[in-house]
Amino acid sequence: MTQDSYTIHGVNGPVVTVTGGRGLAMMDMVHVGAEGLIGEVVRVEDGLTTVQVYEDTAGLMPGQPVVPLGAPMSIELGPGLLHNIFDGIARPLEVIQARSGPFIGRGLNLPSLDRARKWQVTLSVRPGDEVGPGTEYASCPETAVITHRCRVPAGLAGQVTWTAQPGEYTVEEPLVEVTDRRGTVHRLTLSQRWPIRTPRPAAERLPISRPLLTGQRIIDTLFPVGKGGAAAIPGPFGAGKTMTQHQLAKWSDADIIVYLGCGERGNEMTQALEEFSQLLDPRNQRPLMERTILIANTSNMPVAAREASVYTGMTMAEYYRDMGYHVALMADSTSRWAEALREISGRLEEMPAEEGFPAYLASRLAEFYERAGCVRTLGGEEGSVTVIGAVSPQGGDFSEPVTQNTKRYVRTFWGLDRSLAYARHFPSINWLTSYSEYTNDLKGWYDANVGADFVPCRQRISNLLQEEAKLMEIVKLIGADILPEEQKLIMETARLIRVGFLQQNAYHAIDTYVPLSKQLRMMELILRLYDGARALTARAIPLSQLKATGIFDQLAKMKYQVPNEDQSGFDDYQRQIDQALEQVSRANS
Repeated sequence: MTQDSYTIHGVNGPVVTVTGGRGLAMMDMVHVGAEGLIGEVVRVEDGLTTVQVYEDTAGLMPGQPVVPLGAPMSIELGPGLLHNIFDGIARPLEVIQARSGPFIGRGLNLPSLDRARKWQVTLSVRPGDEVGPGTEYASCPETAVITHRCRVPAGLAGQVTWTAQPGEYTVEEPLVEVTDRRGTVHRLTLSQRWPIRTPRPAAERLPISRPLLTGQRIIDTLFPVGKGGAAAIPGPFGAGKTMTQHQLAKWSDADIIVYLGCGERGNEMTQALEEFSQLLDPRNQRPLMERTILIANTSNMPVAAREASVYTGMTMAEYYRDMGYHVALMADSTSRWAEALREISGRLEEMPAEEGFPAYLASRLAEFYERAGCVRTLGGEEGSVTVIGAVSPQGGDFSEPVTQNTKRYVRTFWGLDRSLAYARHFPSINWLTSYSEYTNDLKGWYDANVGADFVPCRQRISNLLQEEAKLMEIVKLIGADILPEEQKLIMETARLIRVGFLQQNAYHAIDTYVPLSKQLRMMELILRLYDGARALTARAIPLSQLKATGIFDQLAKMKYQVPNEDQSGFDDYQRQIDQALEQVSRANS
């Protein structure tokens, strides 16, 4: 055996031990066995190296060769990522299906990008130009709505000594040659490689100052997430995590959507594919897939690839962030990613921590969520990655390790409630257990872009819901009939807020997406009715008289009646409120 030859010593599921030379380093990428299965070095000992394999290891046996590639696990980045679907290690699933059928064949080391496709390239530099990290040297229309901007990679600076002519090129053909200060010539193409576990560099990390608008009232109004922020959606099975993430992917004002199905059931990923392929982008009426990347690692795929998939998705998101785009990454779900960590850790015979998860669970979650952020790119533009991670605690127990550790690294927490979901109240975000720490950071943006009344209205709505929760304890004991009129009004207004404002129909043409201006008008009308009714109860007028006018029930329907494009219908509702209040006031004068 030579110093540089490596062979399989043992196989334990996705974990393979390797003997041979001493040249393998942590995180090195290797090809395992006669079929060249993709693997990554995760432990190095004297004379024995441990590799986790990203494919099914059935059929591997001791003595088969292991070939090091001399570089960490990395993926290819370039035009062609959008409007595509990949597995957990960035292999295109459509190409795999054409080669091996509905199940992924072993040893299919396919490139992420189409080698034959030509792109219409526009050069941004000329010979003699000085370039540095982040300088744009070429661009091409990746889809009808997204322009792909090629940047000089980090660590490279020098003078352009040659450029190709404008025209059509593949991702491998050279476009620009840069000679650095040492005289070394670097050829730049449309594509580049990047190690998935290494965050891509940025010039500066910026404070979060504007929200990611989603069109979902309970999120935009009560629990917003900033662009470049991190949010978690924990909830038990059937509470609506996937539906909520689908709504965010469809309607959020991010430029690019990266949807990561991590350990999800195959039928859910199929549903996502069908929905996304049929949905039109509300911005331009083009297919939404033209600005979407889907990464599918379903529950029957190898667990090691599931562990890598979150880094694959994050690297793609950072790549488009560095072009100056705002990216939203939907990870569904981080619990199944953590379960993959637990399984691999067990096979590595590491000491387990709480509930069998590895001791480094918290640090891995931190590494993932900390890659979110709003940054000034190396090219001087502003870009962001917003991470929205679903958590699936067993039995809906939010005290389990993944949920608790996730709360340490996110500033928005949308806790889903099974009882709300079973009552058909969607989004089933519980307004008592959820929170957002971005509200103060975003106040200036709301004041400047929506109106100075937005934040005070939001606070009053939230206070009424909190008051209702306190009163419900009394109502459960002695009933609502003996409450004073003012407290009855709080209960009735909170019911209106829950049914008429927080509950939202994802399948209704008008209600599926609501702009902030409409959300503000709805809050103002609810509070106008509350203030008017409170003035009546102060005169000892029973609330039942105002309820008899039907104004509360009419106001609950306004979300379906007033279109987003023409909000003049709110004026009619305002007149109805004033007439109802005047009618009751006159009857008691």
